Amino acid sequence: MIKVEIVNADGAVRLGKVVGAVAPMEAVGDNMAFVATLDLEYNQGDFIRVTTDNAGRHLVVKLDETLDSSLIYMKSTLWEYAIPFGEGARKSIPEAAFAGKKRNISVRYAKEYEIKRYRNLALNPHDQKEESGAYPHAVANVETRNDSTFFAKNAIDGAIANNDHGPYPFQSWGINRDPNAALTIEFGRDVCIDGVGFVLRADFPHDSFWTQVTIRFACGTIHSFNTTNKVDIQEFNFAPVVTSYVVLENLIKAEDESPFPALTQIELYGTEV
Repeated sequence: MIKVEIVNADGAVRLGKVVGAVAPMEAVGDNMAFVATLDLEYNQGDFIRVTTDNAGRHLVVKLDETLDSSLIYMKSTLWEYAIPFGEGARKSIPEAAFAGKKRNISVRYAKEYEIKRYRNLALNPHDQKEESGAYPHAVANVETRNDSTFFAKNAIDGAIANNDHGPYPFQSWGINRDPNAALTIEFGRDVCIDGVGFVLRADFPHDSFWTQVTIRFACGTIHSFNTTNKVDIQEFNFAPVVTSYVVLENLIKAEDESPFPALTQIELYGTEV
């Protein structure tokens, strides 16, 4: 069983227009479910609630037409996605995201081949600042000015435009000049990783860059990599490591005039355990 609902701040299911009639915006299916309507404008506090009958399931989700379909992992049976509302929360997403009155939301259980294939295990365009029940999830010990255009989640949203900084499509993880900044990617279960890719923000000369970065795994394994001011992705491989999270830390800034190194995207390559 899989269920999807559009819910208001009080927990009540919202109503929308379907084929000329008003109906609750909820749906239940064995393997997939969708909610679609011609007339429902989101309000402050609305969220999308996804429920499954068993914990530990992989889902393919698309909660808005502007977001790429995402393969996520639900550690429990509940995932609640808060609708981004207000100018501040919306600066890091497309202008059309969750706007207008037409809704088209779909969720389904992932197929076995989708789950088992070698892929970027960090990718999640549906991640949010707060932990919501879906993985992968990015969290950091510092985010510049608590500004959504510099939230940790931006580093795993799949957007690679790195020749500017600020609002979409140039959102990034900003470290507020903190030399102790660290970014954690949580997977919600064990995965096997054997490679990493970094897209460093490259809005030069505004930006600086890191000459060395380190990733640390749950088991204590550590790998350090020498990085440059290359605009393209910088990829590295290593022996497979089984882990439930990865921490990006010990970020060594280049000796240049800019105080602003930042990360546009991190990719972590591997498979399910």
